[in-house]
Amino acid sequence: MIANAAQQLDRLGYLDIDVDPTLDLAAEIQRLKREKNAVILAHYYQESEIQDLADYIGDSLGLSQQAAKTDADIIVFAGVHFMAETAKMLSPDKKVLLPDLKAGCSLADSCPPHLFRKFKEKYPDHLVVSYINCSAELKTLTDICCTSTNAVQVIESIPPEQPIIFAPDKNLGAYLVKKTGRDMVIWNGACMVHEIFSHERIVKLKQRHPQAKFIAHPECEAHILEMADFIGSTTGLLNFTKRDPATEFIVATETGILHQMQKASPHKTFIPAPPNNNCACNDCPHMKRNTLEKLYLCMEHELPEIILPEWVIREGRKSIDRMLEISAAAGL
Repeated sequence: MIANAAQQLDRLGYLDIDVDPTLDLAAEIQRLKREKNAVILAHYYQESEIQDLADYIGDSLGLSQQAAKTDADIIVFAGVHFMAETAKMLSPDKKVLLPDLKAGCSLADSCPPHLFRKFKEKYPDHLVVSYINCSAELKTLTDICCTSTNAVQVIESIPPEQPIIFAPDKNLGAYLVKKTGRDMVIWNGACMVHEIFSHERIVKLKQRHPQAKFIAHPECEAHILEMADFIGSTTGLLNFTKRDPATEFIVATETGILHQMQKASPHKTFIPAPPNNNCACNDCPHMKRNTLEKLYLCMEHELPEIILPEWVIREGRKSIDRMLEISAAAGL
């Protein structure tokens, strides 16, 4: 749903632009932010240097909500495309920029709207609940969105007799079935980052660090979650490490969150849970497409810009608003 992507890439051509190596990029980004009345949002999974420059750091929906409350003219979202789309839906009158237009999401891409529309037609009496980590167009096919924080409350708010389709994350869906006891039809999508944690390597790591608590995001597979001392959203994991007396944590989510954990609790040790490949930790290649250079160029040229059709904003926003109503009623 990003309009004129090829034209924007051609106009900006940032992949071929050499940034002056003598530039103080941090200072230049701060200057552009002031001059253009911009606000910079950084997801927890961004590189630490981008997090340290951001006005707000957090999960995708929370960042979009923060930006909507500001009087900024421009929102610069250092994240992936579905996050920038959500920001545009909540702030349709603001210009929303994404440093790298190719910063996609394996989870969002695993549920193409045209295929989901056909899937949905097979279950005409089902209500659709979609994880916020999905495309803007999928949100138009959704009755209620949810986050990993409020997903249980959203499912429990739906009458027991009402059948449900859950999309796009099969692992979060399976976790919700276990937590709520609801029998749901689940779309077969997943996040590449949370699917490749190695059970065997984590077990060995736990043996080497017997005092460490193992914490995991609910997008992980069931056999990983079964080992966890705590399961929660990215913000939930961060808050748990702040309040829990343990001094060692093995963390099963994207490694970018470790920067905020270490800043909040410098006396504690944080160990990334190992994936089932030759890497020691698990990074999202889409999140890591954003760099300081791209952030600077994005703000300098005000491209690439996220542009959504009015009907997408109108219809997709309904699923977000319904979620927010349920969250408010649950006191979240």
